[in-house]
Amino acid sequence: MREYKMRRGEHLEERIEDMEATIEDYFGTISTTEEFKGSDLHVVEDPDNPVFERITAGTVEYSGKKDKLAVDFEERPAEEVIAAGEADAAADAVDAKNDFLLEATGRDAKSRRDSMKRSVEDSPDEADEV
Repeated sequence: MREYKMRRGEHLEERIEDMEATIEDYFGTISTTEEFKGSDLHVVEDPDNPVFERITAGTVEYSGKKDKLAVDFEERPAEEVIAAGEADAAADAVDAKNDFLLEATGRDAKSRRDSMKRSVEDSPDEADEV
């Protein structure tokens, strides 16, 4: 599970007013919820894009700190996707992930990578929680 920060001065609830509807727009029908760090995240067990096996996403609330977006994209192996003749879906999956993360965080892929690199440099023990 990865956690993403918002841009300075922005809050997740301002960027995405209805997290459930936004997740469904990008990935498919939400089938259940799952607890993560005391917050309920939405789970799409049968995503619209065949590249994804399962998607878990939602808001992780922190007392006294800004909320973060938590996301876990479980994907099928590339060989399996290609063998099934669904290679075109892979590009759509990348676009869906990047568009969703950009809408939620206000950061493009390069900015998110740079932020994660800084987090790893600052505290290597907490790199998985970024």
